[in-house]
Amino acid sequence: MDVTTLAVALISVGGTLGGTLGGAVLSQRASREQNERADREREQERHEQVLQAKRDLYADLNTTARAYRVAARDAVRAAERGESIDPAVLDAAKEAWADQYSQAQMALPKDVLQVTSKLNRALGVGYSVVKQLPSSPNLNEAYERAKAWFSGPLSDGVYLLRVTLRHDLGVEVDPHFEQTRMRILTTLDSARKDLERLLAAERSHVAGPR
Repeated sequence: MDVTTLAVALISVGGTLGGTLGGAVLSQRASREQNERADREREQERHEQVLQAKRDLYADLNTTARAYRVAARDAVRAAERGESIDPAVLDAAKEAWADQYSQAQMALPKDVLQVTSKLNRALGVGYSVVKQLPSSPNLNEAYERAKAWFSGPLSDGVYLLRVTLRHDLGVEVDPHFEQTRMRILTTLDSARKDLERLLAAERSHVAGPR
């Protein structure tokens, strides 16, 4: 075999090997890029699922908090008008909120949980207000106190929950949110404690000396 023939043969073999290796490299690169793209898509899908679950939880929290407050407020109004009250309506609203709050405790960020926890206690006091109405020694005063609670501090507390949830989701970002949050929380907590003391004193008065 002369030099020219050998050179042609080597070039041919080299070209074949080069093409094969080059094709393999390109194939591996394409496969790697495809896998990376699939990983990104899966991660994005997981992120969207987590975000949707968070939206659903927040929507349910907001809905059940509002329904609980409205059910208690309506019960007070009905009692004041002398209408019969179906306790099942308020109890159902209470249970629905309790279920959502129980789930939320395992998932909420610290700041959101603080607001939700304060509101939970305030809603509980509102429930006591309704249940204690029939035994109040001064019904007119009790009705006014209840209406003031449901339309004032508790209404603000439910509003704060909605704002807090929207802020955490990035839907409604307020630069003064922290000041608003602390102001309403402080007012709500103070009003709740005052109301708890009034209810306790009233229960003691009704019970009389032992």
